[in-house]
Amino acid sequence: MAIMETKSRFSVWKLFLAVFFIVVIAVAVVFGTVLSDVKHIHISQDTTVDVPEGAGAASVAEILYEDGIIKYPNVFKLISKTGGYDANYQPGVVNIKMGMGYSDILKNIVKNDRNVVTVVIPEGYTIKQIAQKLSDEGICSVDEFNAALDPSLYDYRFLQNLPDRENKLEGYLFPATYEMYSGMAAKDIVDMMLKSFDNVFTDEYYKRAEEVNVTVDEVVTMASIVERETNDEGERAKVAGVFYNRINKGMKLESCATVQYILGENKAVLSVSDTKIQSPYNTYVNTGLPVGPIANPGADCIKAALYPEKTDALYFVLSKNGEHIFSKTYKKHLAAMEANGL
Repeated sequence: MAIMETKSRFSVWKLFLAVFFIVVIAVAVVFGTVLSDVKHIHISQDTTVDVPEGAGAASVAEILYEDGIIKYPNVFKLISKTGGYDANYQPGVVNIKMGMGYSDILKNIVKNDRNVVTVVIPEGYTIKQIAQKLSDEGICSVDEFNAALDPSLYDYRFLQNLPDRENKLEGYLFPATYEMYSGMAAKDIVDMMLKSFDNVFTDEYYKRAEEVNVTVDEVVTMASIVERETNDEGERAKVAGVFYNRINKGMKLESCATVQYILGENKAVLSVSDTKIQSPYNTYVNTGLPVGPIANPGADCIKAALYPEKTDALYFVLSKNGEHIFSKTYKKHLAAMEANGL
């Protein structure tokens, strides 16, 4: 009887050991398989993944899994959490290369390894020109950029109560040097440029606009005309002063830049028919300022529009040496034009 009990216990022990080794082997196989994918993802070619704005570990892990880039989203989330990546996800298109590990992918996501491009938006560029430049740089398409130009998408003081016009954000996409990346969301680009404008148009400027009884949109519209009329920093405040003088006297601005905006080209010499185009932007036809900005002005021109130079001049013309000649009377203006072969 004792011998039978001993044999029985021995059989149970052998069974336990067999099951134990099977479990160990199975765990080892599973662990090895998981570890293999964690260290080196199995994709056939380099690819990219678009990390949405506000995305976290769970949503990114799901995207990577659905795209066939990783096999174990829960392990990805665990590594993200224990590695301290969770709070540092950056939106945009991320480069994923063959043989990368989960940690490598996470490092790319948080360090924003996205083909960063330095984009210079010159002062005086229009929305159309900005859209084309971003497309040429491979940042976003023209259609994507135009779709992001809805003012209701953004919350800025200066965008309140804008007049009804085709390009409501014209004038507010501040020209500067920006760091962007291929595939960057157009809305993020527009917001970045609007934020730059917000930083330039300070509380002092809002107060000044109230003091001189003009709206922010009128300031930006005047600044845009000044921007397109002269490249000389020393002339900008005086050019603004001339235009304000003409407005106060009920004269048409007759700014060539406003007609060029309508035409969509910087035509050197306007024809008579050009100046007669019926458009709310044509200052040869309409008195006062156009319906909105004709370009995106820089800081100097915004300041000039708020603090114009006091002058009695009502006219100016570009001289042969590249400077403007300012005149109080039309007679002197005609003489200046004749002297410069115009």
